[in-house]
Amino acid sequence: MDNTPSINETRRAFGFLFLAVSTAIGFASVLSEVAFIRRMPSFYYIAIWTATFGFTFIIFLVKARSTISSIRIRMKNSVKWPTKAKTINGLCWAGPFITIPIFIHFYQFLILLGIGLGNVSTYLCMRKYSGLDNREQMVVGLISLVAIPVAIGIDLVMFAARQDIAVMVSRVLISVAYGAGGIYAITSKA
Repeated sequence: MDNTPSINETRRAFGFLFLAVSTAIGFASVLSEVAFIRRMPSFYYIAIWTATFGFTFIIFLVKARSTISSIRIRMKNSVKWPTKAKTINGLCWAGPFITIPIFIHFYQFLILLGIGLGNVSTYLCMRKYSGLDNREQMVVGLISLVAIPVAIGIDLVMFAARQDIAVMVSRVLISVAYGAGGIYAITSKA
């Protein structure tokens, strides 16, 4: 008997994973802003992000333990891709993040770019080399890329004097992208 999860089971597993990421980023973004407003020491930010992701993923792992194998199987598909595809995909994910130290003032846009390019690239590679149509990944990628001009507009126009709000909004946009991808994955059928 074949124990390979169905496409719908795998999509649903990724939907819950994306919702966990969305929840963690959303809560951590808001809590970080509260810490900033209250002028809390910088180590609070690390504690907030670590605790929020830790708590969220512990709940995810407890509630969705059976889905972990589905996620692992889908992620292993990239091992079979040609080296050129793996390199391009890796650069799409890591490239924008690597440039953050050089362009520190644009880091919130570079994070959106990395998440956008990385998810779009992974979707295209999965489709071409693994025969999988993981549209939830495309949803996350496209929303992240569309969010860049939105975030720039908010940064330049609305919150030029409040950079902390602009950064929080960029993080919330990432949360929205993953949330939309998660909802799409859970509600759609292959």
